[in-house]
Amino acid sequence: MKIDKFVLFIIVAIVLAYFFPELGVKQVINTISSVGISLIFFFYGLKLSPSKLKAGLKNWKLHILVQVATFILFPLLVLIVKPFLQNQEQETIWLAFFFLAALPSTVSSSVVMVSIAKGNMPAAIFNASISGIIGILVTPLWMGLFVTNDQTSFNFIDIYTKLIVQIILPVVLGLLLQRYLGTFAQKHSSKITLFDKSIILLIIYKSFASSFTNNIFSTVSALDLVLLLAGVLVLFTITYFSTGFIATKLNFNIEDKITAQFCGTKKSLVHGTVFSKIIFGNMAAIGIILLPIMLFHATQILIISVIASKLAKRKV
Repeated sequence: MKIDKFVLFIIVAIVLAYFFPELGVKQVINTISSVGISLIFFFYGLKLSPSKLKAGLKNWKLHILVQVATFILFPLLVLIVKPFLQNQEQETIWLAFFFLAALPSTVSSSVVMVSIAKGNMPAAIFNASISGIIGILVTPLWMGLFVTNDQTSFNFIDIYTKLIVQIILPVVLGLLLQRYLGTFAQKHSSKITLFDKSIILLIIYKSFASSFTNNIFSTVSALDLVLLLAGVLVLFTITYFSTGFIATKLNFNIEDKITAQFCGTKKSLVHGTVFSKIIFGNMAAIGIILLPIMLFHATQILIISVIASKLAKRKV
């Protein structure tokens, strides 16, 4: 299996943040990333097909399973661990995992993997698209329950104002202009994806530069990173097999089961980096907050790629 190039670029961005953190704390980087976020979701609106979303509504059992796994099962699994926390460092790492658990699914990799595995493509497109929209409302609600004032100034009005201005309005504008620019967006989809990833890398660089500047990672050891990776793998494994078990009990065919497991276990790195900037602002530990979602992104792509390749060999 080939290593995902985007994962390698994430590592490069973190290394650059370590050696050259001073650039990441400049206002110009913050401005570029803010404008870039709005453009990401404007292009998202251009590519979001209302007709496909309408057609996808029919398979409601599958959609409910995917969204329940994404926004309820994931957070509940992380919540189980909270009573066992013993210090502030563990609280921060737990909050980072809970942030991962509260995030929506993503469109691109979910749909690609479902396509490779010969799953239900229309349902994958519907669920990945609608998940991003639901996440704009649900993710801040989940985080508001556990983000304390000493961690960041969490204000629902400010956060939802930023979400409306930076995400919802650009998506709506994209939808309104879809009839004029939709074909253009589809034609240049690869270039738009490259732009999206570039902005995400910039935000990751900025976040880690801030954390390195404040010496946040001095408390994170190699053992901590191993434990983080183990936690990510446990979270993915439980969710993957739980979703598959429920899909079997609901008598889903193999195509629907593939879509449920692939989309229900995916978390959006795009939303993660964007939401972290909006929800946590300039919090010193923002790099640690992003660690689980980046580890999850890499491991989920690797594992699902292997599974998808095996499923692709079956006779349809």
